[in-house]
Amino acid sequence: MFDGAQLAEAIAAHPDDVEAALTAYEQALFSRAAADATEAARDFDLCFGENAPRSLIDLLTGVA
Repeated sequence: MFDGAQLAEAIAAHPDDVEAALTAYEQALFSRAAADATEAARDFDLCFGENAPRSLIDLLTGVA
């Protein structure tokens, strides 16, 4: 739903240039995807990294 709203905003900002609208939309989408990948790597390390399960327990109990 959020992606659809962002696409609509990009189209509204570039009503006569669909390619520019798609480019603006994709740039925002790719930025979010990169941030999500970084967060996923951190979460994976918490669960399965060298310090697991202690790192996950510390996070859940507020120690970390």
